Parts: sequence; structure tokens; C-alpha cells
Amino acid sequence: MNKRTVDWKDIAESYYDKSVSLAILILLFAFIVSPKIEVKPYNRTIKIIDAIDIPPEIKEKIKPPEETVKPIFEIIIEEDLDSDDDEIEEIITIDPTKLDPYEEIHKNILGSTNKVVYYEDAPFAIKTAPTEYTTFAKNAGIEGDVILRVEVFTDGSVGDIEILKSLMSGHGGLDDVAVNSVRQWEFSPAKVGGKPVACWVTFSVSFSLK
Repeated sequence: MNKRTVDWKDIAESYYDKSVSLAILILLFAFIVSPKIEVKPYNRTIKIIDAIDIPPEIKEKIKPPEETVKPIFEIIIEEDLDSDDDEIEEIITIDPTKLDPYEEIHKNILGSTNKVVYYEDAPFAIKTAPTEYTTFAKNAGIEGDVILRVEVFTDGSVGDIEILKSLMSGHGGLDDVAVNSVRQWEFSPAKVGGKPVACWVTFSVSFSLK
């Protein structure tokens, strides 16, 4: 039995003509069926704006912006009496301030002083007030000391007072007598480098019937 050999080139050539014809038919069909595309030109429009002057009667109706009211400072002037010309005037200026920006301003606020303050010169009392026994303490024969911690400001006035040791507390007791008396005292304040400083000082107020 004889075998027949077939070359693939022969088969390809037989389909070539058919493929070309089919492609041409497809292109013709697409060209006929597809809609026509029209390109419209771009129309550019130019607008011309004319400037119109506003008539004066319309301008008067337009309110101008309100101006901010500026404060007016009155300058006091004084005539120079020493001069022969009466028209010469002298402007009075403000005297230079004597406020030292480096000076420490002290405010006497009760209890505001630090409990631990270094000082070179200790404070001492320059004015005291008498202490009088209450009737009950005198009849009871109570004697002793009331120990106080007193706040002394830079001007020598008395600030807050704390009772460290009580002798007779309560209304009308010797503790109240001692506190009320010390509140009337005046001190020479503590000093550092010659400048007064606020501090606390501790001392006793003695009560004795003799």
C-alpha cells in the first residue's frame, strides 16, 4: 500500500486566496454599515465689554465705607510767661518715672512667706502691746508661756500667727490674749545685705501673776 505525503505549504496556499477575499468582504461590510463621522469645526466667540461711567446721581446714592473713629488726645500747653513773645507756647511733658523695673514688689499676703528664709540680721520688736489676764485664768492661777510663730513682713508689720505651744485655748483664753497682743506689735524686719526680707520668727509670750 502506497502512502501519500502532503506538504503543509500546499494546504496554506489553498487557504490564502480564501482568507484575503474574506478580509476584503469584512472591510467593505464594515465601511458600508458604520455611520459617517463628521468633525465639526470649533467656533470661537469673542465678547467685547465696554466700560460705562457711573452718573453722578448714582454715585451719590452709594454710601462710602464708614471710617473708624480715631481717639483724640488733648495736648495741654502753657504759655511761656518768661518770654516777651506771647505767641510762644510750651508743651508740658510727663516727668520721667522713678519706678525701678528691678525693684521687687512685696505684697503682704498672710501666710505667703516661706518658712525657711536666710537672713543676716534677725527681726526684733520695736513696739509691743500689753497682755492682760482673763478673769478665769487669773482666778485659776494659770501661768506659763504661749509659744508663737509670727510672720514678719518687709515693712515690719505682722502677718499670720501660728500657735506652737498652747497655754489656755478657747474663747477668752490666754492663747487669744497673746495672739491679739502680738498683732499690734511692730518689728524691725530681717535683712540680707541691708535689704529687708520677710520671714517667720518664733518667740514666747509669758503670763505670770507675780
